[in-house]
Amino acid sequence: MSEIDVDFDRLADDLGGVRDAPLGEMTTYRVGGGAAVLVRVESLERLRRVAQILAEVDVPVLVIGRGSNMLVADRGFRGVAVQLGDFAAECEIDRRGDEAIVRAGGLALLPVVARRTAGAGWTGFEWAVGVPGSVGGAVRMNAGGHGSDMEACVVDVDVYDLQRGSVSVRPLAELGLRFRGSSIVDHEVVTEARLRVSKGDVDTCRATLDHIVRWRREHQPGGQNAGSVFVNPIPGELSAGELIDRAGLRGRRLGSAEVSTKHANFIQADVGGSATDVKRLMDLVRQRISDDFGIELHSEIRLVGFVDGEETS
Repeated sequence: MSEIDVDFDRLADDLGGVRDAPLGEMTTYRVGGGAAVLVRVESLERLRRVAQILAEVDVPVLVIGRGSNMLVADRGFRGVAVQLGDFAAECEIDRRGDEAIVRAGGLALLPVVARRTAGAGWTGFEWAVGVPGSVGGAVRMNAGGHGSDMEACVVDVDVYDLQRGSVSVRPLAELGLRFRGSSIVDHEVVTEARLRVSKGDVDTCRATLDHIVRWRREHQPGGQNAGSVFVNPIPGELSAGELIDRAGLRGRRLGSAEVSTKHANFIQADVGGSATDVKRLMDLVRQRISDDFGIELHSEIRLVGFVDGEETS
């Protein structure tokens, strides 16, 4: 991405934003640089105003939720990062007979929604208890695990288009959900999602939650990572972690980044490490799998601010 000529100090004032915000620290990798401007939006009306201002400036825009699927380059993001405020973190359950519709804000944490629905005896969203992301980000990437995903739960979502300055209700059929992807683009913000759950048994739902939490603790590492790095080449049959393990890369280290010794499809970042090291290790793994097996791995991680042609923002 070429350098852009923008008066970020003035833009930050106009938007009511923060200059040189530590964007990398807001991700689960906790490495990487800052955003030229960060705007936290506390209402839909405020979001409309932000969209009006951005429409008058030629500047890259990045929507950030909980930062659980993102790697920010050490050089940072030379643009405006937009994050929804607490107004978009609410979760309400509307019972409709043996089903219920969960109204979850785009910033609502998946584990919180999973525990709230299960605790009320509604089943179908327990799988999300171990996914440390937001509902909005989960819709965009069709997050999933333990045999289910957002596609199996979503009824429709509210999407705010920062370019057009308008909101639309987008039903499931128009979201383009696929394995770890969707048709939602960078300038679109998921402000709310409606999810369908079914009547269940409270004790059974809570037991399922406990099982999933235990499984993840036993099989996946904690610390600074963004979950699975690469999409499984053949979901349900051939996993990226298996290929990385067979290539002898489990525990491979480059600088401050390491392929996890607990799960080979996780890359860990050291405290005080660099995004450059994480990205270099991702590239090394991808190249080794291509050389050894003739399989091209595709990353699940959203790369922000990188300049070698692989960035998405």
